[in-house]
Amino acid sequence: MPQEQVQVQKSEQVQRQSQVVSQQQMLQATLTELPIQQLVERVNIEMYDNPALEASDDDHSESPSSYENPADDETPYPSDYSEEHRDALDEALSNMENDDGELPVYTTSSLSYASEHDEIVYGNTISFMDLLKEQIIDESLSDKERYILEYLVGSLDDDGFLRKSSDTIADELAIFHGMELKESEVEAVVKKLQSFEPAGIGARDLQECLLLQISRRKPSVLTTLMTRAIEDGFGWFVKKQWHQLAKGIGVSDDEVAEIVSELRKLNPKPGMPLSEAEGKSIETITPDFIVESSDDGTVTYSLNSGDLPDLVVSESFASMIHDYKEGARMSRQDKEALLYVKRKVDAAQGFIEAIKVRRRTLSLTIGAIIRWQQRFFEEGDETLLRPMKLKDISSLTGLDISTVSRVCSSKYAQTRWGTFPLKYFFNEGITTAEGEELATRNIKLALRDLIEEEDSGNPKSDLQLADELRAKGYPVARRTVAKYREQMGIPVSRLRR
Repeated sequence: MPQEQVQVQKSEQVQRQSQVVSQQQMLQATLTELPIQQLVERVNIEMYDNPALEASDDDHSESPSSYENPADDETPYPSDYSEEHRDALDEALSNMENDDGELPVYTTSSLSYASEHDEIVYGNTISFMDLLKEQIIDESLSDKERYILEYLVGSLDDDGFLRKSSDTIADELAIFHGMELKESEVEAVVKKLQSFEPAGIGARDLQECLLLQISRRKPSVLTTLMTRAIEDGFGWFVKKQWHQLAKGIGVSDDEVAEIVSELRKLNPKPGMPLSEAEGKSIETITPDFIVESSDDGTVTYSLNSGDLPDLVVSESFASMIHDYKEGARMSRQDKEALLYVKRKVDAAQGFIEAIKVRRRTLSLTIGAIIRWQQRFFEEGDETLLRPMKLKDISSLTGLDISTVSRVCSSKYAQTRWGTFPLKYFFNEGITTAEGEELATRNIKLALRDLIEEEDSGNPKSDLQLADELRAKGYPVARRTVAKYREQMGIPVSRLRR
């Protein structure tokens, strides 16, 4: 006889930990991620949506040079609006919503940020390439010269260099475009390109790039010595052999230190915005941070508030809550009106607090980045950037890694040496046998220099490049050289002939 199966239901209590993100925390995270231009737009939308949120009549907006965090205890409510008063108001307004949870009266026209955000176009859709082409329009050129110049602009590398010889360009134009040109004709148009902004654009190599920038400076004894240092002592300069450089160009060690200091202010990658903007619609970048470096080594920073207004809770809305008297008899209509006002005031206060949190978070983050990369901000030398990861800044600030990532995802810092995305200051590193940590960016720069200096008729293999890098103090394997070379878009040796 088959046995019967009996199903038994059990109920048991299980303790689980779960993290619940509040609406206020989500708002703070969203505002922290927005760059200044989008934040201004978000604030305008919020003020339109919430009549209890207003711009202050007093002009207290912080300028880039005098930013101060707002006081943490600042509140839009009157000083005698106590916690007991708020609790009594909450009690009086409890259970006042309709069955559907909506109030049919005292509403304003709402504007959904999410839907509006899809329609807002940030930027004027002019790329760095377009800016170069605009300069072509301003030139007095023949149709043939204009065509060649546009072709040259399209041939620029990401760093703004033109790494093709004039005869190669002439061959390409003949084969693919049916234009028979002399090498001298191409070279004449290259010179026009090299007169464009930014200075150094269209250079064939780093040496020519630096010389083009020096030539734009006002003639002086210093610029003459800078030119001599790059023309006659470039090898010593890139290898940082300062004593040899001083001896080679006939100056003292003190004088060469001044020359090198000025040379480091030049831009080794004039086309860097090209790679940042490629495929994107952008406008002139508005930095969120202004970093200033003094000659004495002092580095200070401020937050750029742009057109962001000081926000306050509407005095008329706040006074309606303040005027509530505990125990006072109110009609349902009065209670509905007061509930609506309280909701809007609470939302305004929450938004103002989220703006404060954003300011504190941005201030902590940029301060930690400056401390970590102090030498770069002092001298502007890319090789001085230390290995830095998100977790390093998280440890310094006490902020969560995800928060640091939000701050750095789409914001820029204006410095004495140019305007950089915050992501520029982060890079991985490797550790030598002596325990010294080297930035990946430095290794890539050294690798690029080795490849640029090699004999084009006999380019070096990845193994040879790895050996030379190890001789320079960079302990990398052949496969690491291959990876870095591919990341920089440099072909294998047989294709570099």
